[in-house]
Order: sequence, then structure tokens, then C-alpha cells
Amino acid sequence: MPRRAGAPEVNAGSMADIAFLLLIFFLVTTTIETDAGLDRMLPPIEPPENDVVIKQKNIFQVNISKSGQLLADGNLTELTALREKAMAFLENNGDGSCNYCREGKKDPTSSDNPTKAIISLKNDRETKYGTYITVQNELVGAYNDLRNREAERLFKRSFTDMEAEYIKQETPPSVKAELKEKITRIQDMFPQKLSEAETSSSSSN
Repeated sequence: MPRRAGAPEVNAGSMADIAFLLLIFFLVTTTIETDAGLDRMLPPIEPPENDVVIKQKNIFQVNISKSGQLLADGNLTELTALREKAMAFLENNGDGSCNYCREGKKDPTSSDNPTKAIISLKNDRETKYGTYITVQNELVGAYNDLRNREAERLFKRSFTDMEAEYIKQETPPSVKAELKEKITRIQDMFPQKLSEAETSSSSSN
């Protein structure tokens, strides 16, 4: 009488190969989220100045509510109009000391000079991140538009192009030195003074 054969063994020899293939499939098909944010270079630390008095008219206040509504200097403003308002504020030339401000209306209730003008941005804690970034882009865009205009007038090329060439590693040091001088000159004409106030909660107001 033949002996009964034992339970068949499971062939586990290829399990490692299967696991390896599954790992490759996971790596190929999975999308890894990258953090989105603002690409900013912080200014160098400077010693605090004493007795700094900032006139209220030199501050352009921008508030974003939790529902995404925009207030610019106390007026309800559409996002599409924000950049133009910010540019008008920056080169208002209220004291007449800016000789390169073309569109300045010299409104006595607005900023005296681009070097004194400050844009203050404040948002609610419940403001959507996308809205916050969009408003930031418009305000930074106002500075860039004015800087590009002056760079075109003085150096026949845009400010953003000069910045892009300056940060390239392959740009020769002699060219970088020349670009840095030009970039600094334009930045001094329209210094980016964008202040962000602490977020608030509308429910606590």
C-alpha cells in the first residue's frame, strides 16, 4: 500500500522577487507631494534704530478677511485692482522728492516717497492659504513692475532678468559684480518694505 504523501510545500522562493516588484511599482506610481510656499530671501539683520517715527500715510494697509474679502486702505478692493493700487501708493511722491516717480499723483494723504512707503499685510487665521499667496504675489508684483520699469529705463533690461542671471552659478564673477551694483541701485529706488502683521481671528473681534 503506497504511503500518503505529506502536505505540499508552498514555493516561497519567488516571494522576495514579488515584494521587490511591488516596491518598484509603488515607487513608480506614487506621487510625492512637495511643500508649496514662498521663495523669499530674508533681509540681513540690522541693528534697531531708535526713535523711528512712521507717518500713518506712509503705510498701505491690506487686510484679508476669513472669507477672502480684501480691504486696501480701508476700502473694499478686488484682487485684480490690488497691484495697481499698491503701485500708485508706492510712487505717490507726496513730498515731491522722488524724481523718478512717473505716475505719482502727489496725494498729500498718501506716501511721501517710495523709500518711506510700507505695505502692511494682515490676514485672518481662517484665510485660505491660496488667497494669502495670491495677495502676496500681487503685492510683490507691484514692486517688481516698478523695478522692471526703472531697470528698463536705466539699463535696457528688466530687473527680474538681471536677478535671474545674478543667481546663476555659471555667471562669471565680473558680470555678477556689475549686476549686483545695478540690482542694488534699483532696489534702493523701490525698497521692498512688505510687513506682515500677526494673524488675527475675526471671531475674537
